[in-house]
Amino acid sequence: MTGERLRWALSRRTMAPLAILLILIAALPAAKAQDGALETILKSGVLRVGTTGDYIPFSIRDTAEGGFTGADIDMVRGLGAALGVKVEFVSTTWKTLLEDFRAGRFDMAAGGVSITTDRADAGDFTIPLLEDGKRPIVRCADREKFGSVDAIDQPSVRVTTNPGGTNERFARDHLSHAQLIIWPDNRTIFEKIVDGTADVMVTDGTEVMQQALRHPGILCPAAVQAPFTHFEKAYLLRRDPQFKRVVDSWLRTAIADGRWQKALDGAMRRP
Repeated sequence: MTGERLRWALSRRTMAPLAILLILIAALPAAKAQDGALETILKSGVLRVGTTGDYIPFSIRDTAEGGFTGADIDMVRGLGAALGVKVEFVSTTWKTLLEDFRAGRFDMAAGGVSITTDRADAGDFTIPLLEDGKRPIVRCADREKFGSVDAIDQPSVRVTTNPGGTNERFARDHLSHAQLIIWPDNRTIFEKIVDGTADVMVTDGTEVMQQALRHPGILCPAAVQAPFTHFEKAYLLRRDPQFKRVVDSWLRTAIADGRWQKALDGAMRRP
């Protein structure tokens, strides 16, 4: 029964707010069949997490070890420990993330996932972890040259983007006059700007700052007055009110006590 599994899980942790919420949920009437994500996770003892492994600082696949590192990876492992379950990471891509999620390959998606309407239609987003916006990253010598969408959206400008996510969507919606170069590997795409194959990439501001840190004096944020867009990042969950309440409660505590910021700062500093 759900209540027995929850009481067992509670014996393994000391986080009072989450423990209280789990006790309350255990006392509720049984959820409808389609709302049983949390019960299924607790019964199986496994939380399946879809992640792309190509987005510093949130989720990066360690090619040598075969595992994952990053701020969201650290957070999800903490969530799994709080629930008393094993975390199993499932590889996906930005192009197939939503399809894989709808197919039930994983219980939640994490790793720099932006809140979008189509994703929200497929599941429940947690409370936001941070606010961000699209910004251009360029060679440092060109930082004043590409300070607006109009300056980038020119036939002579080569814009690179990874396929299937919000970066490609922005490029196709706003940069239709520029030369669009689709590069399939988000882990190496910034090297296309470094080696002169491309001029600009418009991506999330967090990623722009991270890549500028990794390529000092070579790659820089373009001198824009403000981000081109504004959005929030969160985790995408299988639709289940109980699952969302539990994860949101845990995240609120982790944000308030500084664990989220510590995980993000640590991931930004990793080589």
